[in-house]
Amino acid sequence: MVRNPLSKSANKYLRKFRKWPHSPYKTSWHHNFGEQQAMLILKQATIQPQTQNNNNPFLLSTLIDSFKAYNTDPTPKAYFFLIKTLTNNTSQLHDIPHILNHLEHNEKFETPEVIFLYLIRFYGLSDRVQDAVDLFFRIPRFRCTPTVCSLNLLLSLLCRKRECLKMVPNILLKSQNMKIRLEESTFRVLVEALCRIKRVDYAIKIMNCMIEDGYGLDDKICSLIILSLCEQNNLTSAEALFVWGNMRKLGFCPGIMDCTNMIRFLVKEGKGKDALEILNQLKEDGIKPDIVCYTIVLSGIVKEGDYVKLDELFDEILVLGLIPDVYTYNVYINGLCKQNNFDEAMKIVVSMEKLGCKPNVVTYNTLLGALSMKEDLGKAKRVMKELKLKCVEPNLHTYRIMLDGLVGKCEIGEACILLEEMMEKCFYPRSSTFDSIILQMCQNGLITDSVVLMNKIVAKSFVPGVKVWEALLLNLGSKVTYSETTFVGLLSPK
Repeated sequence: MVRNPLSKSANKYLRKFRKWPHSPYKTSWHHNFGEQQAMLILKQATIQPQTQNNNNPFLLSTLIDSFKAYNTDPTPKAYFFLIKTLTNNTSQLHDIPHILNHLEHNEKFETPEVIFLYLIRFYGLSDRVQDAVDLFFRIPRFRCTPTVCSLNLLLSLLCRKRECLKMVPNILLKSQNMKIRLEESTFRVLVEALCRIKRVDYAIKIMNCMIEDGYGLDDKICSLIILSLCEQNNLTSAEALFVWGNMRKLGFCPGIMDCTNMIRFLVKEGKGKDALEILNQLKEDGIKPDIVCYTIVLSGIVKEGDYVKLDELFDEILVLGLIPDVYTYNVYINGLCKQNNFDEAMKIVVSMEKLGCKPNVVTYNTLLGALSMKEDLGKAKRVMKELKLKCVEPNLHTYRIMLDGLVGKCEIGEACILLEEMMEKCFYPRSSTFDSIILQMCQNGLITDSVVLMNKIVAKSFVPGVKVWEALLLNLGSKVTYSETTFVGLLSPK
């Protein structure tokens, strides 16, 4: 039996029997396809020559027409693509306000906040801060509920420049009217930005406001404040210690890096005993200080001349099982040299080698400097010889220390040999030291040798002092005859 296709029992779900067939653009598949084709047209338009149409930017007209051709509405994704395209071309930035106006007045969808985050960041980094602020306050008009993300971004951009800081309080007040609730992240953004521009005083006030609002003390914020605090040039040690003490009262438990930063600052300010107190606090908190902390404190103790405490601290390092490095040994050797305890200092150098810590040029310079101050040239020569035997390369400071010592003892012969060695390495003496060498050579009747030395050092673009020329002019005529052109050659710039 053949069923009549027009009978009531026919399948009503077949398209041929439907009274109103579905439109092809009302299915999700066709809708997505239309959006994809419209976006494709828009992307192709970005690489084609642009013209104006109906008083609208070319790309905006293309966006509207492309989606209209496929009987669908423009999407947030399309507007975001359009805005990113315009920001990548400085000649098209003037079209952005047109895009925003159309998005505000002609579209109905809720605009994603990510679009405004992108534009606020772009404006801020392009030194268009006022545009960024205006866009932030305009966000609700785009059917978008602003969040703390937009606020944090705007605040971080404003705090990059000192002249924009005055705008921050007003924005914080207005953000409350926009129903944006300040979060811990907001305070962190403010503190980080203020520390970055060296306004630690404001950062501390923000931290206090954060605590007053019921938020817990953030260790990262405290550490950042301490680091920035210790980098200030106009801060006294008393002010730094006051902030440090207040933070500890609030419950901040500093870590080893925080203590190291504070210790380094106090030592730089000549407060070795205060640095030692910070070290003791670290131990009281149950944290074992590292060798860096001890080395910095040792250097502060040496500056203050508390040599009893120096020995105690060095012994404490060994008792705790810490391994001194070459910097620690150098500080300790410097302290021994300041006590004129050169024999013990030399023993420490020998111990360093046995323990696998090779002395460096600073180690030997410390010994040479102390021996030079004591005018013990004999021991200084032995140290210099040992330095070369240990294959440690002398630096400019090494040569200058030895040269000053030789000149001070009037050992001009060895001074001239050392000076020759220096010049081969492109090291030059102090002008006063060179003047003394020439003057002593003239006094000893070594006029010819002094002129030869002058020629060599002037050829290296080194300019001797006035006393040298006076000494040569006074002695040269009676000792040896030279043409005037010789002096012209010496005095003329190379």
